[in-house]
Amino acid sequence: MRKLIIVLTLIAGSWMQSAAQKFCYVNTEYILENIPEYKSAMQQLDQISIQWQKEIEAKYTHIDKLYKDYQAEQILLTEEMRKKREQEIVNREKEAKDLQKQRFGYEGDLFKKKQELVKPIQDKIYNAIKKMATDQSYAVVFDKSSDLIMLYTNAKYDKSDEILLQLGYKAGTKGETKSTGTETKTDSGTPDSAPRQPTPSSPGGIERK
Repeated sequence: MRKLIIVLTLIAGSWMQSAAQKFCYVNTEYILENIPEYKSAMQQLDQISIQWQKEIEAKYTHIDKLYKDYQAEQILLTEEMRKKREQEIVNREKEAKDLQKQRFGYEGDLFKKKQELVKPIQDKIYNAIKKMATDQSYAVVFDKSSDLIMLYTNAKYDKSDEILLQLGYKAGTKGETKSTGTETKTDSGTPDSAPRQPTPSSPGGIERK
């Protein structure tokens, strides 16, 4: 009986301690959308992405022309000349694929540029949240924009505007956040739609790799 009382006392104490802890939440996506430097960084990333995409598409357009020229002229070429032209096309296609991977692949140039432009802003937000949690004795701060499912939230526990003010920005208008074009949640650096590869008809004698 004495053991049962001790156990119940410990359970009650743990529940009271848990109940006394403070919790709140923020919406980091909303916070980012109300930071001008973040919007500027995302616009810059969009411009860089478009520029690199055009660069890669130009290479594939050139490859497509090489295929068509080869197809039209191969009957007039010697065996040696055909092999030389075929190898040139294969090499150009490999160069285009390698460049696409370098620009948009995992931890590629776009990922590194995003880290350079966006990560410092994300770090400032994290440090502001950490300071608020420490100063106001919050045990846990949830992120409403994360994959965590929050079935119900009371707006009075939303500290997003407080974080914006702490960072020196004006509070925004609560509501649906809008996308700035480049994917903001993932850190892979890979855009939703990488440059497409043209699919010209392969001329005889060339194996598409």
